[in-house]
Amino acid sequence: MSKRNRSIAGTIFDAANIIFLTACALAAVLPFVYVVAGSFASDAELTSRAVFFIPESLTLDAYKFIFSTDTIMQSIGVSVYVTVIGTAVNLFFTVTMAYALARRGLWGRNFVLNLVIFSMLFGGGMIPTYLVVRELHLLDSLWSLMLPGAISAFNLIIVKNFFQEIPKEIEDAGRIDGCTELGLLGRIVLPLSMPVLATFTLFYAVGHWNDFFAALLYINDPQKWPLQVMLRQIVLLSQAAAGDMNSMDPSFVAPPDQSIKMAVIVVGTIPILCVYPFLQKHFAKGVLLGSVKG
Repeated sequence: MSKRNRSIAGTIFDAANIIFLTACALAAVLPFVYVVAGSFASDAELTSRAVFFIPESLTLDAYKFIFSTDTIMQSIGVSVYVTVIGTAVNLFFTVTMAYALARRGLWGRNFVLNLVIFSMLFGGGMIPTYLVVRELHLLDSLWSLMLPGAISAFNLIIVKNFFQEIPKEIEDAGRIDGCTELGLLGRIVLPLSMPVLATFTLFYAVGHWNDFFAALLYINDPQKWPLQVMLRQIVLLSQAAAGDMNSMDPSFVAPPDQSIKMAVIVVGTIPILCVYPFLQKHFAKGVLLGSVKG
């Protein structure tokens, strides 16, 4: 094949890649753009237009309805607290256990690893977990949203394998300089593990932020409901709540249910999107941990 033909084939291949990746990007972005636009749209527009990306008339009725009380702000505070503290708990237990299991000379290491792998295949189930939480007196406590899933077995194994790949010579040099095991972990291992830690920080944080089922099981006090549970209640009870507000304020016009659902999605998604740019550099490295190095 001549250079000219190879050049034409390469150009066609690049163009096809660009078209395909652009289509994939649009398929991922456009639904969210539609949701954002629909959250600002009026009832008539949502009824008359099947799909649109720019509303004809902007209205904040859905967001006014959601933020009409201080309850939503309190639930945001609960979600932020659970996400930050829960992610810190996850990382602490995952890192410390993974570091210990990465020591090949640790007594009983294989037995503990087998228990970890067993927990990946078999779980206790919802009712036994609830009974454990109840017996630990964690019901109606925010700790019930953080402690039962403090360690992910899959994440633990990935972090352990990463720790094992750190050259032993680096740790030996640290020991010669007088580092203890905690010193090695804090001064050598963790700085070298920022990509994997950033990756699992994002995974744990997204899991805590999006979780609502645990709160439905363990939290009965509405004052301790996280954002996802509160927004779920808003969606389920929007018509009844709008009727109550109409009875109290005749001038209030309840927004359509569909725009409330879209506004709920926006409110629940934007905070975690704001965190991602700070972890993007390390996250891009972390997702390549299993790739082949050349």
